[in-house]
Amino acid sequence: MLSYRHGFHAGNHADVLKHTVYQLVLKYLGKKDKPYSIVDTHAGAGAYQLMDEFGQKNKEYETGIGKLWNASTTNMPEAIQDYVSAVRRFNTESEQADLNVYPGSPWFALDELPLEGKGFFHELHPSDFELLRSFVRTNRYRKVIKGDGFKESVGLFPPPSRRGVAIIDPPYELKEDYHRVVEYVTAMKARFESGVYMIWYPVVDRYRIDGMEHALKKSGIRDIQVFELNVLPDTDERGMTGSGMIVINAPYTLKQQMLEVLPYLDEQLGEQGSSWRCEQLVEE
Repeated sequence: MLSYRHGFHAGNHADVLKHTVYQLVLKYLGKKDKPYSIVDTHAGAGAYQLMDEFGQKNKEYETGIGKLWNASTTNMPEAIQDYVSAVRRFNTESEQADLNVYPGSPWFALDELPLEGKGFFHELHPSDFELLRSFVRTNRYRKVIKGDGFKESVGLFPPPSRRGVAIIDPPYELKEDYHRVVEYVTAMKARFESGVYMIWYPVVDRYRIDGMEHALKKSGIRDIQVFELNVLPDTDERGMTGSGMIVINAPYTLKQQMLEVLPYLDEQLGEQGSSWRCEQLVEE
């Protein structure tokens, strides 16, 4: 199925969570003066115009980055300040004075990747693939690959540098995606034990999330953390009420950082009945 277009959802509360966690992981990897590789299984278009027909249909960015754009920094965690500053810088680079464009995961990757770090960005949707290829400006270190990221990227690990991170965020249009995520991470982990694996998921059907977490526990994979933000009660029937990030082999600093980030995001983005999770699903 190719009906999903992230432009409808760019900059929403789920993007805030995903990109804050992603940026924290990449900044940690960047502390060492050694290159690393990034695999993005579902990269999207690379950037999104918030004022076009996609962004304006539901104006989901107003539930996410829009609420943080002019928020006071007095009690804002450093990680959120860095995230908002990055989005501001992206708008400036795009010659926008205000919040008019939103960067996708590939931009956060390219913004942090060291010069000789390698980035592999996969996209199946033909229109988004063409936009992504123009956005990334491919070279020997940056590749845009048309196809199913689950299938095309397994052979990219282990990277030559023996340092790498994979971000996995399928649209979950197909219910099999929950199973494919577990199969994919298990296969990648068998090839490259020390890689950092990041799984984004929507909170739409708690039963399927519980099943994915149970399958990860049964897989034998160690060191799994979960960070989840629900802006509405997940018993609500209005579609996606939250989202989460499962991180395998997370930096040792990440959980403490998210214990500051999640309550703040809950306060700023959540409505009545909102909640958050920050837990070690499987020990090291």
